[in-house]
Amino acid sequence: GHFGFCAIQTLHEENKQKNLKVFGSPLPPHLQQQRRNLSLHEYMSINLLKEEGISVPAGMVASSSDEAYAVAKQIGSKDLVVKAQVLAGGRGKGTFEGGLKGGVRIVYSPEEARDISSQMIGRKLYTKQTGEAGRICNQVFICERRYPRREYYFAIAMERSYQGPVLIGSSQGGVNIEDVAAENPDAIVKEPIDIVEGIKKEQAVKVAQKMGFPPALVNEAAENMIKLYNLFIKYDASMVEINPMVEDSSGIVMCMDAKINFDPNAAYRQKRVFDMRDWSQEDPRDRQAATADLNYIGLDGTIGCLVNGAGLAMATMDIIKLHGGTPANFLDVGGGATAHQVTEAFKLITSDRKVQAILVNIFGGIMRCDVIAQGIIMAVRDLDLKIPIVVRLQGTRVDDAKALIAASPLKILACDDLDEAAKMVVKLSEIVSLAKEAQVDITFQLPI
Repeated sequence: GHFGFCAIQTLHEENKQKNLKVFGSPLPPHLQQQRRNLSLHEYMSINLLKEEGISVPAGMVASSSDEAYAVAKQIGSKDLVVKAQVLAGGRGKGTFEGGLKGGVRIVYSPEEARDISSQMIGRKLYTKQTGEAGRICNQVFICERRYPRREYYFAIAMERSYQGPVLIGSSQGGVNIEDVAAENPDAIVKEPIDIVEGIKKEQAVKVAQKMGFPPALVNEAAENMIKLYNLFIKYDASMVEINPMVEDSSGIVMCMDAKINFDPNAAYRQKRVFDMRDWSQEDPRDRQAATADLNYIGLDGTIGCLVNGAGLAMATMDIIKLHGGTPANFLDVGGGATAHQVTEAFKLITSDRKVQAILVNIFGGIMRCDVIAQGIIMAVRDLDLKIPIVVRLQGTRVDDAKALIAASPLKILACDDLDEAAKMVVKLSEIVSLAKEAQVDITFQLPI
């Protein structure tokens, strides 16, 4: 149940009263992929836990099947677990390119570790959460196999309804926590923490007891929880999820797996953590957007949007839908965009093959319309754009902007009215789409 978290975060009482099926309906695939929080690979998260003195299985990461063999020998245990390092939930039930079933496999020798790793590394893993795009597996985490007597679920999340962090525990670990929450909400223990006062020992003890840890282990489980809470605060995490936290056959409490998400606003404070980001696990467009400092989310439609301000961007997507079109992205260039950023934004939008027309909607308050106009003209020229572009500008220096666009020899349609602009861009994208189907090349001639 990794990544099943936005669901858990909405699991409050009021939702239960409204009978909302919080867990019942999965997010649409394009929203599932777009997690804006930084997410780290399991082996990195496990290392962070280890540094805080939290008990975890011994393990090492390998980037090739030969390295997997060497690592397995070094760990020296007869029973090992090979875990694909892919940032997606449901790895255990996933399937690899090439047919290997399961991204978490138990092996019994270094040779077998080498063999299984060779079927994982360099191949895509498809899980319930990756959809048909899959995610590439570049590394495997090899760790000693431990024998849990009992498995529990434990997590810490930032929760709006508690105005701060909340500990979440369940006696049912090692399974899809979403299913547990849907079928038996009472099996989930929640304990809000006052973020100013911090965690109290008795709170952790209470959660450990309610989760069903045996009396002899309650204190040890509580200590692990306190250390996890301190890690959560220290690294500006938005979620720490341990599934499962176990009572080991040797009688100790251990964290068998860790999934941590970090608040993107803390990047400046958490340089070390953010430098661990694995871009191979993300949409290449997201990396481009991050480098250009743009707020971008790729969607499935055919109309590219470039807007200033997140609210206006949402409204623009809505109005495109209203007129029968589908937005290809959310893109907010922010209030202080430069001409260079506008060019980068166009590069991003047009790198998506599905885009057949672009709507630029700028309401110049802080933003100067003429700067945007220069950016658009530069982008259309530099990128040699063939698709129609509809531009609706309002606000600061709008007349200068219109003069710039009118003077340029480029095919840019200016509209004053957002409704008109949206209708226009939807029509134009339909024309482009029909032309593509008929395999005709079209150029747009603007009426003089």
